Amino acid sequence: MVLEVSIARTNDRIAMIESALETARDSSNDDTKSSAGDKYETSREMIQQDINRYQGQLLEANKDLLQLTNIATTITDATDFVKLGSLVKTNLGLYFIATSIGALKIDDMNVFAISPVSPIGQLLLSKKTGDSFLFNKLNQTITGVY
Repeated sequence: MVLEVSIARTNDRIAMIESALETARDSSNDDTKSSAGDKYETSREMIQQDINRYQGQLLEANKDLLQLTNIATTITDATDFVKLGSLVKTNLGLYFIATSIGALKIDDMNVFAISPVSPIGQLLLSKKTGDSFLFNKLNQTITGVY
């Protein structure tokens, strides 16, 4: 369920970025040369910066989607250690080791989708049920790995 919500959230993000990119490209094409040359050049440059930023965001979102899709094809039923694709339950919360999507509300649970290369993701990798770790001055104990 967490994986499906993560994929849906990432697909929504991709659609929003593609829409913003299309709007920026339309603005670039519609922008006509004005009598104030500097104003025109500044406007064109700002639009181009927006396009470049959206293209970068789209690239990252597509990488996230690919990673989530790969997790979907490699998930096993049981695991002893935290790895990519694990849902980790601690005494303070739930973490999904996948991509940095952030907080997900699933039914009545809050799950934090985090990257394995994030600081907390690095702390969690290879840990198992019963292990403890310190993050942001809070000691947490892993109570389950799924």
